[in-house]
Amino acid sequence: MTARPRILVVEDEPAIADTIVYALTTDGFEPHWCATAGAALEAARNSDAALAILDVGLPDLNGFELFKQLQRLRPQLPAIFLTARAAEIDRVVGLELGADDYVAKPFSPRELVARVRTVLRRVAKGASATPAAPGQHGFTVDDERKQIRFRGQALELARIEYRLLKTLIERPGRVFTRDELMNHAWDDPAASFDRTVDAHVKSLRAKLRAVAPDEDPIQTHRGLGYSLRELQ
Repeated sequence: MTARPRILVVEDEPAIADTIVYALTTDGFEPHWCATAGAALEAARNSDAALAILDVGLPDLNGFELFKQLQRLRPQLPAIFLTARAAEIDRVVGLELGADDYVAKPFSPRELVARVRTVLRRVAKGASATPAAPGQHGFTVDDERKQIRFRGQALELARIEYRLLKTLIERPGRVFTRDELMNHAWDDPAASFDRTVDAHVKSLRAKLRAVAPDEDPIQTHRGLGYSLRELQ
């Protein structure tokens, strides 16, 4: 019998949580409900959740900050933000942090479950069983573990950062537009923005400089996009 995917549900309103838990359970998932960010962090340490549904307005910690802490614990954990705040700036913040989707209250439980399935399906696509050999600039990509090493050091990458960098590594010298990078890295490219790509590239550059301060493998092409520099 196949194990049911475990979903971490972080929502402080019991009535909303009950609705989400019921919808997930009847659709074949195993929800784990937490009412606070602290409980969610503890659950993330001790469970193998496949995805997290995070309320932004939690009593003990902002949902965006909780997402950052979860990413440090589980860098590849997919997440969907659930919030009553539908303003564009909140949506932009969530997507720039690397969230996979953003659902505003009130919401349809069936739609939320459908989005969970869509994210999990996309996460599962394209896993390779064989680590790649070191390539341009000393990058090594292990797609099975969703890990990239740079100069022998494993990078702590959020899932979208991993996808962005992997896309650039696979085609050195090839200039990718922001739209192309969004199509490769985001589960819902239409929900993202050009500056979201720029924010993730900036984060990637900072992580690469922490390993090799004198190197800048990612090249900016103004008005076009980004590429991985080709070695001369």
